[in-house]
Amino acid sequence: MSSLFIFGMGYTATRIARAFRARGWAVSGTRRTADAETIAFDDEEGVHAALRRATHILSSVPPEGDADPVLENYGESIAGSPAQWIGYLSSTGVYGDTGGAWVDESAPVGHGRRSARAAADAAWLTLSRDVRVFRLPGIYGPGRSALERVAEGKAHRIDLAGQVFSRIHVDDIVSGVIAALEGPAGAYNLADDLPAPQNAVIEHACALLGLPCPPLLPVGQAGLSPAARAFYAENRRVANGKARRLLGWSPRYPDYRAGLRALKAMTSPTSASTQPAAASSDQR
Repeated sequence: MSSLFIFGMGYTATRIARAFRARGWAVSGTRRTADAETIAFDDEEGVHAALRRATHILSSVPPEGDADPVLENYGESIAGSPAQWIGYLSSTGVYGDTGGAWVDESAPVGHGRRSARAAADAAWLTLSRDVRVFRLPGIYGPGRSALERVAEGKAHRIDLAGQVFSRIHVDDIVSGVIAALEGPAGAYNLADDLPAPQNAVIEHACALLGLPCPPLLPVGQAGLSPAARAFYAENRRVANGKARRLLGWSPRYPDYRAGLRALKAMTSPTSASTQPAAASSDQR
């Protein structure tokens, strides 16, 4: 039986695990605090034993400070494991600010605010010849989208002319990882087809929920967290052509409109307002 071991069973990785179990795979993984289906990240004996059994390994754990905790603690064991496939959920933040220009996997990395992420991205790519690195933009999905932020009164519209971002529905990440099981090793951008201003996403969510749009505010007056301010400091469009060509992947939700419509169809405005959104700083 094929078996997948996942470091960091957070929002995205949990959905990946669910999809692989549905395909008949054995799936296990780590959390900081173990539960019935996972082991603790610092349970070294348990993790090493799981790595020896895994046919496939995936990490969704972001760097902590300047270091990747998975590579720091288990990199040697992963590289020497019998696994035939290794994956890492990275970020398109490795490209830094491009002034709204398109970037593909040939673009330089390591020039933005996420230097530790860029270093981890590079380290995973050189760990083994079997590694697939998935560079992900803003992730949204059930319980974690503009619909929840609007319904909870937490949405912002920021007055930044020309600001554009890429994003990806969580289920399209899942399908991208599955597609890469048979694809060649390397880095892949998994993003939808329509980079768009965050304001447009918020406005569409408001329209779907029948709620008024939040006011348009300068960055300095919006009460943003430092992480959110850093998010708005970068501007880029992410191309997904490599994943399409080499993996045969295409997003089920090619733009934010399709993704938000599907999420809206899953729930009512009332339930959307009571469903907690996952923290953006959580493990992927």
